[in-house]
Amino acid sequence: MILSMTGYGRARQTLDGRDITVELRSVNSRFLEYSSRIPRAFSFLEDPLKKLVAARVSRGKVELSLTVQSVEAADTVVSVNWTLAKGYQDALIRLSEQLELKNDMTTGMIARFPDVLTQTAAPLDEEALWENVRTVAEKAVDAFLAMRAVEGEKMRDDLLSRLNTVETLVTGIEQNSAGRVKAYTDKLYARLKELLEDRNIDESRILTEAAIFADKTAVDEETVRLRSHVSQYRAILAGDGPVGRKLDFLTQELNREANTIGSKCQDLEITRLVVELKAEIEKIREQLQNLE
Repeated sequence: MILSMTGYGRARQTLDGRDITVELRSVNSRFLEYSSRIPRAFSFLEDPLKKLVAARVSRGKVELSLTVQSVEAADTVVSVNWTLAKGYQDALIRLSEQLELKNDMTTGMIARFPDVLTQTAAPLDEEALWENVRTVAEKAVDAFLAMRAVEGEKMRDDLLSRLNTVETLVTGIEQNSAGRVKAYTDKLYARLKELLEDRNIDESRILTEAAIFADKTAVDEETVRLRSHVSQYRAILAGDGPVGRKLDFLTQELNREANTIGSKCQDLEITRLVVELKAEIEKIREQLQNLE
């Protein structure tokens, strides 16, 4: 599966009284660059979240955002100050006796007095919280990779189309190259005949010059290697896992062969085809910047 380096994924779920949201987004990068926005109280989750992402993502500038909100008072403990509550109770009893009033004291009345009930943060179970966050984070990564896969498939189709164009251009170079030696020999023979007029022309010299020209301008090895690189390209695109770095190397090799052909050729049509070939390879290189 070919993956793009740009993507977005989000997951949200309420677990054990906490509303947990994880978002992932990424853009192009030569290597994996991870950053995160995590509440300070949960900073201990930074390292395990980074490992979770790195296990499934190899390239791209990835940013993770985590929010955790308590619901159902999950992170709050209510405590009773029993000594203070008993003190209020005794005071109300004495007040009722001294003033000879009905004692209509209730639990709710005492609970409303200052500091009888206090709220404190519940002890944080880090392992339990991590398990909850991991569950949500994995769903976010799944959504993130699914979007990357959709984009990657489009890029794969584009690359395969451009590889077809490269092969067509290579075929054109081979066809034009095939007759270059004969054309050079005929041109050389005609030129010498014009210069020497009625004098005899040394046929062996012409053949020697033609052989030297053929050796200097032969592009057979380069076109064979170009076709081999294109074949390897298709094989890699048909496989799984990260392909960007492998294809980046092959693209350099494609460009190297095209440059060699361009430096050898002395034919206008071949030159034109090489220019088109290099332009197509450059488009391939630009597209590769988006692949994992």
